[in-house]
Amino acid sequence: MTPSFLPLSFTQILASISVAIVLYQYIPYIRSVFVGKTKPHIFSWFIWGVLTAIAFAGQIADGAGAGAWVTGFTACGCILICLLCWRYGERSITRSDWWSFIAGLSAIPAWLITKEPLTAMLIITLIDALAFYPTFRKSWYKPSEELLQTYMLSGTKFLLAIIALENFTPTTWLYPASLVLMNWGFVAMVFWRRKRLKRKES
Repeated sequence: MTPSFLPLSFTQILASISVAIVLYQYIPYIRSVFVGKTKPHIFSWFIWGVLTAIAFAGQIADGAGAGAWVTGFTACGCILICLLCWRYGERSITRSDWWSFIAGLSAIPAWLITKEPLTAMLIITLIDALAFYPTFRKSWYKPSEELLQTYMLSGTKFLLAIIALENFTPTTWLYPASLVLMNWGFVAMVFWRRKRLKRKES
C-alpha cells in the first residue's frame, strides 16, 4: 500500500518511471540518427507507431490505468522517429520488408473488425513481431547502425509497465510482455553479431 502522504499510488509511480525511461531512451537515439550513426528502418517505426497506438486504445478500453501511460508515450516516440526516417533512415528496402509492412497495416482493419480487445491484442502482438523484421534483417548485416541502449530501455520500461498494471488480464499484459522479449532478444542478437564481425576482422 502506498503511504498516504504520497500524491501518487504505487502503480502510478512505476508508470511515471516508465514514462521517464521513454523520454530518456529516445533522446540519444534521435541524436544518433541526426549525426548519421543510427539508420532506423521506416517500415518498422511506422508500424510500431500505429500498432502501439492501437494497443494503447485497447489497454484504455480494458481499464489498464497508469500501466497504459508508457504505451501512449511510446506511440508518440515511434511516430516521431518514423518522420525522421524520411531523411535519415535506412535506404535499402527489400521485398520482404514490404511484406512485413503490409502485414503491419493489416492490423488496423483487424482491430476495427473484431471490436474485442483481447483478439485485437493477439493480432497486434503477432504483427508487431513481423514489424520487427525489417530492423532485425538490417541489423543482422549492419549491427553497428542501431543504438542498443534504446532497445534495452524499451524492454525495461515495458517490464515496469506490466508491474504497474491495475487490471492484470491477457489484454493488458500480453502486448507489453511480447515487447520485453522482442527488444531484449534484439539486443542479444546485435551484440552477438558485433562480436562475431569484429572477430572476423581481427
